[in-house]
Amino acid sequence: MLSKNLHFLVVALLLIGFAGSAEAGVAEATCVWLLIAPGARPAGMGEAFVAVADDATATWWNPGGLAFLDKRELTLMHTNWLPEFRLPDLYYDFVSYTNYVEDWGTVGFNVVFINEGESPRTNELGQTLGYFRTFETAITGSYGTTVTENFGLGLNVKFIYSHLADKGAGQEQGSGTATTFAVDLGVLYKMTDPLLHKELSLGACLANMGPKVSYIDVAQADPLPTNLKFGAAWKFIDDGFNKLTLSADMNKLLVRKLSNGKTDPFFIALFTAWTDEPVFIDMIYNTGLEYWYQDLVALRFGYWNDQLGALKPYTFGASFKVSAYRFDFSYTFGEAGTGVQNRTTRLSLNIAL
Repeated sequence: MLSKNLHFLVVALLLIGFAGSAEAGVAEATCVWLLIAPGARPAGMGEAFVAVADDATATWWNPGGLAFLDKRELTLMHTNWLPEFRLPDLYYDFVSYTNYVEDWGTVGFNVVFINEGESPRTNELGQTLGYFRTFETAITGSYGTTVTENFGLGLNVKFIYSHLADKGAGQEQGSGTATTFAVDLGVLYKMTDPLLHKELSLGACLANMGPKVSYIDVAQADPLPTNLKFGAAWKFIDDGFNKLTLSADMNKLLVRKLSNGKTDPFFIALFTAWTDEPVFIDMIYNTGLEYWYQDLVALRFGYWNDQLGALKPYTFGASFKVSAYRFDFSYTFGEAGTGVQNRTTRLSLNIAL
């Protein structure tokens, strides 16, 4: 059962390190690396970005935000993942590109790649037969357009490839690889708040809706980590020199395990997953604050609270912009020894083309 056991090992590591919960639903999902949040800028804001989504990372955070992008942008990011484990071959890369097409909207794509290292392959007697590399990737095509002047709608279609092992062990048939596809839907609505007459954005994204993933046989298939995130962003200072934005997100994983050990298909779990735990307990809450001075220098602070997983890390970040280049940095720190993104540094580059 090499590939299946390795599957659980990789999932366990990513459960510790992804920007989300250790709740029971995540433990039943596969490809949980799809929930790792890209972009040093969103990470510095406590990963509260679904209602901001105003740069090239919108292809991941909320394709509805693409509707309001009117230029070409490229974002690149690299980070060593789970730094407390000191695994140099465990890293995460992200590339995203967006392009505005007049009278059509904005199109884009992103590529996510996570390298999970090299492992020995053994037989039933525990003898080493060689080594194999574990990695996973997703390629996403995105499109967003305005439905009205203030309302944007977006769609992602992604191809997912998971390479846990080259082949099964012993009597196992098949390989330790799997492919599948998924769809994301996103919306973003911009308005003026009635009290202070400042810009207020409301956003939501339903991500990773797709069929279950199987490596050896269909009976071992696990669901994708279908996730609903929604939130608000309030730009309560914007005087030409100073910009201050407060954002808040809530995340709900829509995966549900049945009493017979199986899991609901995603289109059923969209409804049934709300009944597993009290709604406000198994959600993840993210808050962030971003300050820009003359669009040249930025500072960010954030916090997220996963009550069920007992995870409450803090984040901070900074940016500086030179011409068309924006350099972003973020750092996440939690309780020592938890491994939950503690001491995780993200570096990303955004280029206006």
